[in-house]
Amino acid sequence: QVQLVESGGGSVQPGGSLRLSCAASGSIFSINTMGWYRQAPGKERELVATITSRGSTNYADSVKGRFTISGDNAKNTVYLQMNSLKPDDTAVYYCNYAYTFWGKGTLVTVSS
Repeated sequence: QVQLVESGGGSVQPGGSLRLSCAASGSIFSINTMGWYRQAPGKERELVATITSRGSTNYADSVKGRFTISGDNAKNTVYLQMNSLKPDDTAVYYCNYAYTFWGKGTLVTVSS
């Protein structure tokens, strides 16, 4: 089993920034992919960004150039730096490990 704990969500005005963190523990393997997904009210969960243990990244088109995913293999932690936030970014953000395990989510609200 893998446990994922997210932190860093909150409320911010449009144009602002937030940094999400996700710490993984349990049966962690050195080769893995971690990622962030989000689910807005009334919508399906969607990919935001992923990162492999080798540092390869993938982003949804809607966040390219604004969000940056990074990881610390030694700490089994992945981060999501979110800049130039828009109201459409409002959602519950979920951390994912190996396309299998999910965190409980952290709420990001972008509103003036």
